[in-house]
Amino acid sequence: MLEMKNVTKTFGDFKALDNLTMTVPQGAVYGLVGPNGAGKSTAIRHLTGIYRPDSGSITLEGLPIYENPQTKQTIGYIPDDIFYFPSATMEEMRRFYKGLYPQFDDALFERLYEAFDLPRKTPIRRFSKGMQKQAAFHLVLSCRPEVLILDEPVDGLDPVMRRQVMGLILSDVAEHGTTVLISSHNLRELEDICDHVGIMDHGKMLLERSLADMQGSTVKVQIVGEIPDGLEVLHETASGRLKTLVVRGSAEEVTRKIEAENPAYFDVLPLSLEEIFIYELGGVNYEVKNIIL
Repeated sequence: MLEMKNVTKTFGDFKALDNLTMTVPQGAVYGLVGPNGAGKSTAIRHLTGIYRPDSGSITLEGLPIYENPQTKQTIGYIPDDIFYFPSATMEEMRRFYKGLYPQFDDALFERLYEAFDLPRKTPIRRFSKGMQKQAAFHLVLSCRPEVLILDEPVDGLDPVMRRQVMGLILSDVAEHGTTVLISSHNLRELEDICDHVGIMDHGKMLLERSLADMQGSTVKVQIVGEIPDGLEVLHETASGRLKTLVVRGSAEEVTRKIEAENPAYFDVLPLSLEEIFIYELGGVNYEVKNIIL
């Protein structure tokens, strides 16, 4: 289990993390989401042992991560901004990674050339942005990490390669029980692969639970007729006679209350992760503003 407990981090007068607590279960695919400036990348740099917290603790299986080489050897990390040595080739980076990760898998490294088809002897700095991101996955997956931490992992990849990368990640989870944490603004893509989600804002964790629980505790209702009493309506829009509501509660509970009023028409639908994100943050002044230009 990867865990942050009551972590605070300040840079000068700016509080980047504010008593942040987060738990990533072992073997989970965890999506970390939030608006720009929420503190996601700062949290990730603590989880990878780059930053030391001002207070609080960061542990993997109960062991501290900061200044702990043995624990860091089990963590693979792909940042948003990838760094390579200026003239390094894939083969040279392979030797570098093997020196850091004793479990580096040479056979897997060779097999991954079938997925990524990257030049072996061309300096990586000459690769396109998408090819550099592929190189990062090629190298990190070959390290056989127990925990894989990814910050905007598929940015710059074409749709086919995005699917290829996500397929490799899920295969690693299924076959080796790898724990994966992904920070991304592509909520539609996260919804397809994540089983746990944490929503951050202003350095705090607003909401953290399994995706199934999130989608099971809030629903979208389309209804023609009066809105029944007893519904906890979080948001309401109307188009003619059709009202669209976001309602707190399970689909079964909400359906039972609406059926009792016998409206002309209604439908109860699950919310997408993107809709959960928008409506949860709406309570902290993050709804879309209607501004006339």
